[in-house]
Amino acid sequence: MLEGKAIVGETDMLQAMQQDALDLAAKALDRFDVTEATDIARFIKKEFDRTHGGGWQCIVGTDFGSFVTHCFGCFIYFCVGSLAILLFRGSDAPQQHPHPTHFPASETLKGS
Repeated sequence: MLEGKAIVGETDMLQAMQQDALDLAAKALDRFDVTEATDIARFIKKEFDRTHGGGWQCIVGTDFGSFVTHCFGCFIYFCVGSLAILLFRGSDAPQQHPHPTHFPASETLKGS
C-alpha cells in the first residue's frame, strides 16, 4: 500500500460507508500497483456495486478535475499519498435538490 494514511477531502457518506470505501481502497492498493489506476478504480467500483447496489462510479488518478451530480449520501473524495480517489453513485435524473460537487483533485493535493 502507499505510504501514509487516507485523507478524506469531501464526503456526504455515513461513517460506515466511508470506512468501507477506505478499506476497499487499501485492498486495491495492496493488489495493484499505484500506476494501475484503471484496475484500482474497477476493483473499488465493482465491490461497491456488489455491497451497496449498482450505479457506483470510481475515478482514480493523480491530477483530475470533476463536476458530478450524485445521489445524496453517496459521495466521497479522498487521497492516499499522491493518489486521489473519487467514488460516487451517479444520479440519472435531476433530484429536487441536486447535489453537484466540483472538487478538483489538484487543489486538495496542494492543501494536504
